[in-house]
Amino acid sequence: MSYEVLLYYKFHPIDNPERFCKEHKRFLQDLDVKGRVYLGSEGLNGTIAGTPGQMQKYREYVWSLDGFNDTEFKTEESDVIPFPRLTCKVREEIVSIHVDGLNPSEGGRHLSPSEWRKTMESEEDYVMIDVRNDYESEVGHFEGAITPQVENFYEFPQWLDEADIPKDKKVLMYCTGGIRCEKFSVLMKQQGWNNVNQLHGGILNYAKEEDGKHFKGKCFVFDDRLVVPVNRGDLQPIARCEITGKPADSFINCANMECNKLFVCSEEGAEKFKGCCSEECLNSEYRRPFDPDNAFRPFRKWYNYFDEDFKEREF
Repeated sequence: MSYEVLLYYKFHPIDNPERFCKEHKRFLQDLDVKGRVYLGSEGLNGTIAGTPGQMQKYREYVWSLDGFNDTEFKTEESDVIPFPRLTCKVREEIVSIHVDGLNPSEGGRHLSPSEWRKTMESEEDYVMIDVRNDYESEVGHFEGAITPQVENFYEFPQWLDEADIPKDKKVLMYCTGGIRCEKFSVLMKQQGWNNVNQLHGGILNYAKEEDGKHFKGKCFVFDDRLVVPVNRGDLQPIARCEITGKPADSFINCANMECNKLFVCSEEGAEKFKGCCSEECLNSEYRRPFDPDNAFRPFRKWYNYFDEDFKEREF
C-alpha cells in the first residue's frame, strides 16, 4: 500500500490553544493517523501520514477551520507510515526561535520554485542561507549556500550577529518546508537587511516543482525515513561516513547510550564500530547490542524535536 506524508504549517491566531488542541487531537485519533501536530496561539505546524483518503479528509478538516482555509500542504508518497505514534500538543511557539515580536506577515518576499531557480541561474550577487541545523545541511543543500554550524534553530539569532553578512546584499534563504524562514526572514529585516527572499514551500516544494535542480545530496526529514531524494538526476552522497570517510548519506545513532550521537555512517562503518561513533564508545559498558538488520532504524528519542523534554528540534 502507498501512503502519503503531509508537511504543513499556518500562522493564524488561535484564541484557545488548549481547546483547539483537544478537538484537533480527537479528530486525528478518530481518523486513525500518525505523526506530530503542534499548535499554539500563533498557529499550527505538523507532519502526519496515512492513506491518501485519510490525508484528504484531514486537509478538508483543516481547511474547514476558521482562518485555516488556505493552509498549504506539501505531500510526499511513502511505502510505510514513518511515524511510531500520534502526538498532538500545545507549544508556546510552533517553531522556536526564542525572539519576541516576530510577525511572519512582515517577513521576506516569497519566491516560487521557478523564481528561485531563475535567480540562481541568472544572478550572481546574492547570499544564500540554509536555515536548517548543521546535520541537515551536511547531507544536502543548494549549490553555493551558507550552511551555518548550529544544532538548533534558536541558535540562528546569535549566528546572524556573528556572520558579518553585508546588509546591502540580496538574501535568499530556504529550509525544509518554509516555516523557519517565516521567522528568520522577519528577524533579518528587523536588523537592517531589506532585500530578503525565501523559497516558498521550502526544499520539498522545490523538489516537486523544479525536480530539485541545483540541489546537492538529499533532504533530511524528521521521521523514520531520515532522508529523501530531492534532485533525482543527482543522487550522489555529498556527506562522508565518520568512520570510513567514504561517501554516505545514512544516519545512525551511536550505540553507546550515554552518547547517542546522530552521525552519518555507512554500512561498513556501522559494522566496524558496531554502531558506535568512536572506539571510546565501542568500549563503553552502556553500548546497545549491534543489530546490522536494524542499525539504521532511528532510535526514536533523538528526533522528538518538538518535545522540550528531549532538546527541541524543529523543521
